[in-house]
Amino acid sequence: MKDETLQAKSAIIEEIKEKIDNAESIILVDYRGLNVAQLTDLRSQYRNSGVEYKVYKNSMMRFAFKNAGMEEFNEFLKGPSAIAFSYDDPVSAAKVTSEFAKTNDKLEIKAGIVDGKIIDLDGIKNLAELPPREVLIAQALGGLNAPIQGFANVLQGTIRGLAIVLNRIAEEKEKTA
Repeated sequence: MKDETLQAKSAIIEEIKEKIDNAESIILVDYRGLNVAQLTDLRSQYRNSGVEYKVYKNSMMRFAFKNAGMEEFNEFLKGPSAIAFSYDDPVSAAKVTSEFAKTNDKLEIKAGIVDGKIIDLDGIKNLAELPPREVLIAQALGGLNAPIQGFANVLQGTIRGLAIVLNRIAEEKEKTA
């Protein structure tokens, strides 16, 4: 019996560690004071944004963070804790959490992790204000495309000017001939 319990706990710790390793970002929250409807709404918003929201025992999360080499994150594991894992977009978990916390003051954002670095509440708010990944990529590509378009316009203007000059030279030669 004791061996089965130990194996079950080890499996949960390994599951959490795997999620930590695969996540683009992690947000830790205290959900105390939220009613069932609010929690259901929060879970739905996370799910719609591709974020996984789970509640684990703090002791299990402590072992998992220690095994993942992020033992310093354990200082935030006090009181009721839920964790949101964002696997595709590092901004989505922070954005959903921050937006939800604006209208539900009972949700307390504790800390987060992005790129293996711990971020505080201000860091999470700053992250939440970033546009989604697709918009950032489009902006970057637009920034790269602008000089190319400018260069093409200059070349087009130069070619157009050259064509006009050659046309005038041809007309002058026709007049003189």
